[in-house]
Amino acid sequence: MGAIINLCKKAQDGFDKVRGMLDFIGPLLLRIYLVPVFWLAANNKWNPLDSDSSLENTIAWFGNADWGLGLPMPAVMAYLAWGAEYFGAILLALGLATRWISIPLMFTMIVAAVTVHWNNGWQSLHDLMSPYAAANASEALERLGIAKNILKEHGNYNWLTEHGSLVVLNNGIEWAATYFVMLLALFVIGGGKYISLDYWIARKYR
Repeated sequence: MGAIINLCKKAQDGFDKVRGMLDFIGPLLLRIYLVPVFWLAANNKWNPLDSDSSLENTIAWFGNADWGLGLPMPAVMAYLAWGAEYFGAILLALGLATRWISIPLMFTMIVAAVTVHWNNGWQSLHDLMSPYAAANASEALERLGIAKNILKEHGNYNWLTEHGSLVVLNNGIEWAATYFVMLLALFVIGGGKYISLDYWIARKYR
């Protein structure tokens, strides 16, 4: 029994050594994954490098209670959301102030989940196989089936689905919650070793 315990301890020592060498990969991959997510979200709101782009549509959507979100101070909220996503993408790419920028980005995901996605439940896409399927998933997928049959009969269905299947968007909190969890992990572990400015700044000044 003692030999087995010693063997397990040696194996664990080996795992710890490998983890110490490769533990930069996790935060790096989290950052690489999140950068295009927030860069695209920010530029969809406003691309400051495009003279034809503005934040006015987002401000109107944030503020209108009839067809939008009805948020207070919509201009302030829009600029805060855009700024967190735009500069957040840049900072995550650099691995600079990773923990600090994770805070406003997590807050943005909470606001998005509560104001935009909450009433739709969990799923982003309707799927009856999910344990969190929405109550109206069956009806939504029934309509999707009817739409597919119409397209098969009257349209070029193979061309329409050549690059992907037709699905029904549920717009639940799934993606916002997933991004929140990833940001929370970055808040806890930081930007990682070697391939982040945080690491090199800490080595020099801390």
